[in-house]
Amino acid sequence: MNKKRRPGLQEIANLLGISKMTVSRFLRDPNLVSEALRLKISSAIDKLGYIPNKAPDMLSNAKSYAIGVVLPSLTNQVFADILKGIEMVTDVKGYQTMITHTGYSADKEELRVRSLLSYNIDGLILTERIHNPATLKMIEISGVPVVEIMDSVSPCIDMAVGFDNFTVTKNMIHHMIDKGRRNIVYFSARQDQRSIIRQQGYEKAMQEAGLTPKTLATKEASSYELGARFLHQVLEENPSVDGIFSTNDDLAIGVLLECQRIGIEIPKQIAIVGFHGHKIGQYMNPKLASIQTPRIEMGNIAAELLLKRINGEKIDQKVIDLPVAYLEGESL
Repeated sequence: MNKKRRPGLQEIANLLGISKMTVSRFLRDPNLVSEALRLKISSAIDKLGYIPNKAPDMLSNAKSYAIGVVLPSLTNQVFADILKGIEMVTDVKGYQTMITHTGYSADKEELRVRSLLSYNIDGLILTERIHNPATLKMIEISGVPVVEIMDSVSPCIDMAVGFDNFTVTKNMIHHMIDKGRRNIVYFSARQDQRSIIRQQGYEKAMQEAGLTPKTLATKEASSYELGARFLHQVLEENPSVDGIFSTNDDLAIGVLLECQRIGIEIPKQIAIVGFHGHKIGQYMNPKLASIQTPRIEMGNIAAELLLKRINGEKIDQKVIDLPVAYLEGESL
């Protein structure tokens, strides 16, 4: 894997017909140039995909033995498990991980990727599929290989490791329906792309069974408290609810605990199903039904793919779809 030569200050200067010193002055402090020139230089930086190089110029085309890992959250157990899987591989292979998080923001991802690339990393592992044009341009210009995770179906930049969020959700909803549930409500938080895809899988299963889908969604972060709040909202709006499918286990556990607090029998009155299969859900009473995702394995395979590409090895399969496990639990 040979890194491409990155555009430098001179290319920006040549594009605009200004001096390299002026571009350097702007990068040091944008207020040192006029507003009109600030806009022109900013536009040129985006157009060329300029990435600051914090490594010495003489090393700019050498391996750094470091990869960037961009996660949406550092507190979510899902991504902690993925990182564990990645570092099980990188530690053995002698690579360092440079970790950053975006808070599910494409704009923050753009800033984080620009920063990571400035440290001359050898490759990137990304967790989202929707990227700003400037992010894609920087990746293209840098020439570093990229693996995107958590999804095996959506179009990817190059390589991907994940699972089919739509199909696994649809399968679980059909299972809930087969168990006699007819008024199933979908609880969604964050409204990130994967939550939306799961919602589509839920809606498709309900429609195939001739049932009416109903979703409660928010851009708030997932929490037990949000699950409890959603439960009260759905009981008020749809008292005949007999099943709740949550986009993650945090929401589902919040629902389960609140049902117990207010005296709703699980699963007799309401069946509850989560997503990701966290261990805590399997130690509750009743055990939480969920979809267990292969997070550590995903991290392992993503790191293996990336290091193979970095080292010029052949990649036989660029998109890898991993199986999930359907945990019956005791809440369904």
